Amino acid sequence: MNYELLCTKVSSIVKLTGNFIRKEAMQFDANKIEYKGLNDMVSYVDKTAEQKLVQNLEKLIPDAGFITEEKTISRVGKTYTWIIDPLDGTTNFIHGIPAYGISVALYEDGLPVIGVVYELNRGEMFYSYKGGKAFMNKKEIHVSVNPDLKSSLLATGFPYYQFEKQAQYLKLLEEMMQKSHGVRRIGAAAIDLVYTACGRFDTFFEYNLQQWDFAAGCFIVQQAGGEVFDFSGGNDYFEKREILATNGKLTKEMLIAISKHFS
Repeated sequence: MNYELLCTKVSSIVKLTGNFIRKEAMQFDANKIEYKGLNDMVSYVDKTAEQKLVQNLEKLIPDAGFITEEKTISRVGKTYTWIIDPLDGTTNFIHGIPAYGISVALYEDGLPVIGVVYELNRGEMFYSYKGGKAFMNKKEIHVSVNPDLKSSLLATGFPYYQFEKQAQYLKLLEEMMQKSHGVRRIGAAAIDLVYTACGRFDTFFEYNLQQWDFAAGCFIVQQAGGEVFDFSGGNDYFEKREILATNGKLTKEMLIAISKHFS
């Protein structure tokens, strides 16, 4: 498998789909949204974008499986699996807030080999592949070198359903606000992760995510020299659906802080 060539083809497919989303954003009717659950919205744009991605990715590896947010397809692959979020940041898109994108990851035998995240409004394509480095629009990217929380900018996400852990999360957030340059909440985990990969954020933490939210972004962070853990400091973030992504230098401080509030 030529991962570099495949990554280039995936990036082209993602860009074409991004052009469709941009066009729809100019004429989108918020009355056409549907609700999958509490505060969990979807539109025809999400579904159509996913179908476009699937149709083109199928041509690259015909026997690959798919895990997709909108479930326009569900297929188990023996070796390869695409994990797709066709529009990460749907709520932002619906409300006309320019922070959303596409996330596509390819896993081979349970391990990531390609990650692509396309931030549509800035036209920034983040990507990496097995055996390569991490890039944004053909420029190599690296995580930040900030050595401690007091010099760092953090990113997170707020719970919008399943609020059982909200109180402890707010305690953690209070501590982080006091110890850092600040905490940002963009509303699109894939973008938070690639912004961590390129050093705009120094760390990102969030719980209750879905694998399509972070499959590509976590891989890109790691390829850019960063670290990714669950809230216990282990590697079980796929199953636990909780992410701590850091530049490596902040890992210990962040895990100590998180352990005070999450067990």
